[in-house]
Amino acid sequence: MAQPTARRPWWRRGAVATAAAALAAPLVAACGTGAGGGVTLTVYYPPEQHFQNVVDQCNEQAGGAYHIVNLTAPRDADGQREQMVRRLAAGDTSLDILGVDVTWTPEFAGAGWIVPWTGANEAEAKKDVLAGPLASATYDGKLYAATKHTNVQLLWYRDDLVTKPPSTWDEMIADAQQLKAQKKPYKIGFTGAQYEGLVVGFNTLTASAGGKLVSDDGTKAVVDDGAVQALAMLKKFATAGVTDAGLSSAQEQQTALLMENGDAAFELNWPYVYAAMQQDKPDLFPHFKWTRYPSMTPGGQARVTIGGENLAISAYSQHKDEAFKAALCLRSPKMQDYSAVNDGVPPTVASVYDAPDMAKAYPMKDDIKAELATAASRPITPAYQNVSTIMQNLLSPPSAIDPQSTADKMRQAIQDALDSKGVLP
Repeated sequence: MAQPTARRPWWRRGAVATAAAALAAPLVAACGTGAGGGVTLTVYYPPEQHFQNVVDQCNEQAGGAYHIVNLTAPRDADGQREQMVRRLAAGDTSLDILGVDVTWTPEFAGAGWIVPWTGANEAEAKKDVLAGPLASATYDGKLYAATKHTNVQLLWYRDDLVTKPPSTWDEMIADAQQLKAQKKPYKIGFTGAQYEGLVVGFNTLTASAGGKLVSDDGTKAVVDDGAVQALAMLKKFATAGVTDAGLSSAQEQQTALLMENGDAAFELNWPYVYAAMQQDKPDLFPHFKWTRYPSMTPGGQARVTIGGENLAISAYSQHKDEAFKAALCLRSPKMQDYSAVNDGVPPTVASVYDAPDMAKAYPMKDDIKAELATAASRPITPAYQNVSTIMQNLLSPPSAIDPQSTADKMRQAIQDALDSKGVLP
């Protein structure tokens, strides 16, 4: 197997850059003219180790027409959204290009904080983009963002413990129990903490069972039998004796470290863990393999929840024309290739998967692309943050789930949120 250039996991990347960017924010807001006489554009984007290099390349290509300043958002998604929402709600004109999580598009568009992409800009932003990522940038039939990168989870496993990877959740649990009986590393790493990662896993299970949580138009809570099956599987998994004692506090970092520390045989996580394992545990890395996410039923196919980041243009930007051009550069096929190879973020442009350097950096690229073809979105509604918080509360801890009762409570609470009753702050 070809080995990619080692990259740091996201949770270990420099907090210094974040702090420096935050201190620089007032200076950025005061600037209107960039180097060479062009306008200054601010991109508000989450920490990504080599994103500044992308910004530098786009500034060079701009030839003085504009100059992009990278303002780094907080590391956690909740902090990113909180700061961005506050600034947009206040009509902050200092932000031009916004890095938006795939779940924020309906909320931001519905609030009038971001503007649609139209004409030539829209055509360029849609060109050769995979269907799943493109849907994450669309709301109410309009494109509100350009896709920057996407993401889906895979099943990671140790081939020195598992000769044939499981294809279903039941098989995975049974394999782990057998390894446990043999007194070998057996645990299954899963993001079971009360946060968005738990919702991602539940949404994947629900979609894989053919279920739905919210209607397509985002107005009605469904939480059907597929969701009940997903809740039953989460309950079975959490009580089968195959998880770490810290399951209810495990986020991506803890899940990855469980495998790196030699305690897990399986791990459900994002693709960045491949490079992290190569860098942190080179002795274990040769046995670190992957396969597609396990399905709910034999012969079935998992529909894995899509993640990623898109680039939107603030409705309050005073330089929208330049901002559209700059955003197209930041997410161009060339830059997506660079970011995939150097930062481990899967591209949204189909042709990038065939780039020569992708074979080395992303040996799992075909499985990622296959999962993206049938990927599942989280509920599409402007009230998603409230819906997500409700699900987090009801799903945690997974061991306490009562499938039918939890589903009934979830359906009513989600409907109240959609109807703006008892909406969370």
